[in-house]
Order: sequence, then C-alpha cells, then structure tokens
Amino acid sequence: MIRFLLRLLGFLVLAAGFVALVVDGARSIAAGVLSLTPTAQSWAQFSPDTLESVKRFVADLGVPALENPVLSSILASPTFAPLIVIGVLLMLLGRRPRRRVGVEP
Repeated sequence: MIRFLLRLLGFLVLAAGFVALVVDGARSIAAGVLSLTPTAQSWAQFSPDTLESVKRFVADLGVPALENPVLSSILASPTFAPLIVIGVLLMLLGRRPRRRVGVEP
C-alpha cells in the first residue's frame, strides 16, 4: 500500500514538473527568448508561508553549507527541474522489488 502511494505521489509530482516545463516552453515561444520560472518564484506564488518556514528550518539547522549554496541553487533552478527529480525519486522508492530468479525463499 505504501509503495502504491509513493508511486502515485511520484507520478503526480512528475506530471506537475512536465506541466511547469510546458508552461515555461509556451512562455519562451511567445516571448521569443528563453524564459524559465525559478522555483522560489513558483513556490512563493503558491505557498509563501511554507517557503519561509523551509528557509527558517534550514537556517536553524546551523549548517551554512546547506543554507547558502544548496538551498539557493535549488530555489534558483527552473521549477520543472526539482519537481522532475523528486517525482522520479518517489517513483523509484515505490517500485516493486525485483524477482530473484533461481533463489529459493
């Protein structure tokens, strides 16, 4: 049951990543230049409270190596990139285990 939920959530997040990619592509075609929406801007548009709480949580960890380069680079990346990566990871976590051929249980 948990594997099914992980795969379902992974599929939905992956679909959201592709929707963000299509939106950025359509905006780029309409403008005539490459236009990518940063993750921070999309996140702030949908849920500014959670964005601030994540920033505070990472700052409270007390590890400046996580706060500055890692979080900044994730928030500056195009929206579709982290969504696709998270979706694929969730789908991999929820996959069925391989059948072991020739091995007795």
